[in-house]
This record gives sequence, C-alpha cells and structure tokens, in this order.
Amino acid sequence: MHVQHQSEDQTFYLTSHGYEGELAYSLPEDGVVDFQHTYVDEGLRGKGAGEALAKEALAWARAEKLRVRASCPYVAQFVQKHQGEYQDLLEA
Repeated sequence: MHVQHQSEDQTFYLTSHGYEGELAYSLPEDGVVDFQHTYVDEGLRGKGAGEALAKEALAWARAEKLRVRASCPYVAQFVQKHQGEYQDLLEA
C-alpha cells in the first residue's frame, strides 16, 4: 500500500483495490502535530492499512521534528503498542 501525504489537506491517504483510508491531522501549535482521526474502508480493514498510515505519519513527524499528540484512538493505541519506536515523539 502506498501512502500519500497531502499537506494542503493535512491528511495521509491511501487507496488499494478501490478502497480508501486516511489519517487526518492538525498543527495546533508550533512544533506539535495532532493526529486526530483515522478511517479505513471496510474492504481494507485487517489488512494493514491503518498501520501503514500510522507508520508513514509518524515517520513524517520524526523527520519534521514535531512532537506528537495522538487524539486519534487508533494512533494512540499504535504508539502504545510500539513504545520503543515512537515513545520519544510524544508530546510531554
């Protein structure tokens, strides 16, 4: 699955076999990204689409040196599950 970052829409987006997924974010203050919402069409659920979106978004946050606020329950759970990789990105 190929994830595209659409910065003008503040969204990470993917399509696969006619199905879509997205992870929306905001930049509420300098140096902070808030991952707010993840949605994956039913046809992609359980196939790694949410994980692909989360990984791409978190890699982008790291590259941009942004602190992460995870308002989205999926992203919060993903970061919790992979603490060793992403704990350092979380907002204090």
